[in-house]
Amino acid sequence: MSMTMFDEIRPYYDEELPQIFEELIADPAFQNAACIAMPEVSFDAIASKMRACKTKQEFQKAFCYGILWKIANDFSDGLTLDHTALPDRSKFYTYISNHRDIILDSGFLSILLLDLDMDTVEIAIGDNLLIYPWIKKLVRVNKSFIVQRALSMRQMLEASACMSRYMHYTITEKRQSIWIAQREGRAKDSDDRTQDSVLKMLAIGGEGTILDRLLEMNIAPLTISYEYDSCDYLKAQEFQLRRDVEGYKKTTKDDLLNMKTGLFGYKGRVHFQVAGSINEELVKLDPALPKPELFSRISALIDRKIHANYRLYPGNYVAHDLLSGNSSFTSYYTNDDKQRFESYIAKQLERIEIPHKDLTFLREKMLLMYANPLTNYLAATCV
Repeated sequence: MSMTMFDEIRPYYDEELPQIFEELIADPAFQNAACIAMPEVSFDAIASKMRACKTKQEFQKAFCYGILWKIANDFSDGLTLDHTALPDRSKFYTYISNHRDIILDSGFLSILLLDLDMDTVEIAIGDNLLIYPWIKKLVRVNKSFIVQRALSMRQMLEASACMSRYMHYTITEKRQSIWIAQREGRAKDSDDRTQDSVLKMLAIGGEGTILDRLLEMNIAPLTISYEYDSCDYLKAQEFQLRRDVEGYKKTTKDDLLNMKTGLFGYKGRVHFQVAGSINEELVKLDPALPKPELFSRISALIDRKIHANYRLYPGNYVAHDLLSGNSSFTSYYTNDDKQRFESYIAKQLERIEIPHKDLTFLREKMLLMYANPLTNYLAATCV
């Protein structure tokens, strides 16, 4: 396999970093972003620290680790990871997770893994988010590989095949773990479902049956639970715009606002829960099943693992009761919890600035975002 076939999508090799660092340091837009991220440090000091980094992980430890923990400390009430379901650190995994925040889902995972003396993950990131040249360079320094999106059907098939082969190569040859979202984009209503297309892409690379190819990827479902979603009001706003504006599409400005809000908005408690590898369940499946049924069963399996591992907070129970109009879950929250959550929702709704603001619709969408994890947890655990 020629490694040059991955050149358009792979993270940079460590030997490429000096040139990339110089290009970033010379870019005024990167200079501005770096000074905003680290206002207490001169850009000359930042540039000097960058030049001292010889590997991608050194860069992550020198810059990303501190910035991400500062975000966690400033804008959350705690960030935790339970990785005990995967005790074997000699293996490498494809973490497939639900997707809440554009940047922080994979970023928080990597710093939490570093705190366990484990390596950071390679990250699948859509090219629609690589708005400026410096962002594309920076994410590839940060161990990201590029998911190419706005392509023709034929180009999409070729790009999917290339990415699949790259991911198999990353697990088996590079011996690096990977993070990928269970679907394209975030689930705006927090009804987290694995898209069959993600599994079909993973099953292009490797050899043998579909099950053989997926077994090679060591898929480990990962559940990410934010007590509060900083972008909830933006997601609710998007629901109304899609309802009211024919052909509505988000703009680059919208993506930037979502990234900024996700980074610097209040999150409450944040927990990452890793399930065991699904390989034991995969080997029990019949490889002769029709492909659509096989992929559907595997998606449902991953969904059950993700849903069963939600960390549920008082707001999830309050939202469920408010939506259903009953008091089924009052034992899981206090009056103070309820008042706090309702006050939070009201303040987020005030932040929405669109014409013909439909408060009833918007409030229902926001409550649904917090109720759906509980609904799915109950279905997955048969409580």
